[in-house]
This record gives sequence, C-alpha cells and structure tokens, in this order.
Amino acid sequence: MLALSTNRPLTAALPKINFDTLGLMFISGFFATIAFDFWGQVVSPGLGFANLSPHGLAQSLLGSLGLPNNAFAGYFVHFYLVGLIGYPIGWMYIFAPIWQRVIGNTHWFVPSAIYGFGLWLFAIGGITSVAGLPFFLNFTGIVWVALVGHVLYGIVMVAVLDVIERQKAR
Repeated sequence: MLALSTNRPLTAALPKINFDTLGLMFISGFFATIAFDFWGQVVSPGLGFANLSPHGLAQSLLGSLGLPNNAFAGYFVHFYLVGLIGYPIGWMYIFAPIWQRVIGNTHWFVPSAIYGFGLWLFAIGGITSVAGLPFFLNFTGIVWVALVGHVLYGIVMVAVLDVIERQKAR
C-alpha cells in the first residue's frame, strides 16, 4: 500500500492513522536517516567531499524562529521530527497518493528518487532560506552531497516500506 509496485497495485487511498502506520514511519525513517547520515558524515568526507551537518541546519532554523537551538535540539529536529516523522508523512500522505493518482502503478524506485529530490529542494532550497542562510547555500559542495543524501533517503525509506509490506503479505 505504501510502496508503489506493479505487482501490488495501490488504491490511492491514504494509509490509516494507527500504530501500524506509525511503526512503518519510524522503522523506514530510521533506516533512511541512518543511510543519509552515513553517506553525509562518513562516506562523503571519506571520499574527499563535504561533510553534512543536518543538525546544524536544524539549529539555524530553530534560532531564526527564536527557539532553543542547542545541539540536542538540532539533533532532535533532524533525527526525530524530520527523519522519523516528517519525511515519512510526506511520502505516505502526500507524494505516494498523488503519484498513484497522476502516474498510476509503477515500481517504487523512480518515485522514491523523485521524492528524495523534492526533499532536497525543500531542505536546501527552502529551509536554508527561512533559517537565514544563503539560498541553496551558494551551491557549495555540501549542496551536492545533500542532494545525494536526500535521494538516498527517499530510496531507502521506500525500499524498507516495500520489504515490510512483502513480509506482511506472506
């Protein structure tokens, strides 16, 4: 239902709001956030590219809104509010149903990558501006590492949803 597949057609209906859906959000968001952070804070710098600091962006946003912006708050917003709740809600209740209604039944890979690209536009194009940072961070190296990270997040999140749904269907 939440992972698009030609093998298991969707009804473009929204998922029920219950503990199962909350669990799916947390599990898929957890693995996707771990993949995002592993890419941005281990692999990318190890390859000589920029080191992502998503908690730093969250701290800047909180500070610009006059809220507490210590390190704990930045990590809390990045990992819990965004990674485990916000981005999975965006997939389950906004992007996947719209994709299903407009495009129809497809494999989950392409829409999940497009969703990740949209997350990048939202985070790096939108949130940075609200946080008082330069638009798209002046297109420095961190922007491109973040692009890969957000697309990876979308793919991993939906892949985990697909694996869980396949197991539930057995």
